[in-house]
This record gives sequence, C-alpha cells and structure tokens, in this order.
Amino acid sequence: MFCSQIVLCVTVVLPSTRLHMTEVMEGIDAHGGSFHSKETTMNVEHEITLLVEEIRRLGTRNADGQVSVKFGVLFADEKCANLFEALVGTLKAAKRRKIVTYQGELLLQGVHDNVDIILLQD
Repeated sequence: MFCSQIVLCVTVVLPSTRLHMTEVMEGIDAHGGSFHSKETTMNVEHEITLLVEEIRRLGTRNADGQVSVKFGVLFADEKCANLFEALVGTLKAAKRRKIVTYQGELLLQGVHDNVDIILLQD
C-alpha cells in the first residue's frame, strides 16, 4: 500500500508530566493538497485555552489595558511547566491565531525572558 500523505510527527515526553502526546502537524498529500488532523486542531485549541488562562493568572494589565506577562515568568512557572508539552509551540500557534502577540518569531529561555507576551483577546 502506498501512503499518499507526508506526515511530520513530533512526540514529546517530559518527566514532569504524565502526558504523552504525538502531534500530527500540517502537511501536504501526494497530490499537492494540504491536510490537517482534526484531533491535532482540537489539542492545539485546548492548549491555547490553557495558555490564555495562565497568562491571565500570571500577568498584569499594561498601560493599554491588555494583560501582559514576561516570557521568563511563563517559562519558569511550575504549573505552566506541567501543563504545556511545548510552551513555545503553543505560543506560536496562539500568535498565528492572533490571540497573543510578542516581538520576534522564536522565544528562547534566558535570551528572551523579558519579552512581553500580550493577550489580544480578553
């Protein structure tokens, strides 16, 4: 049997969590069309919902009245460490959906600890 889809699977297991998640990311089938796993979309949406809750919990209102939290605060928080398999990936997904905004594309611990993560939808 010939598989007509190219699939990128990422499996992340962290010792600090009981979760084991394999995420099927968007790909292209053999005919040039795109596909997207419904299960993955639901997992990402759930992770983004959790992220919004954590930003509200840890953040403060900035001068514009938006809730904001430093990346380093999110990254270092024990609850966030246990909730998110890939915090940076969840942040990128939320940014693509215009739920949060922050400067830059890729956030790294230490280097970007003072970058503000701003919640756009309140």
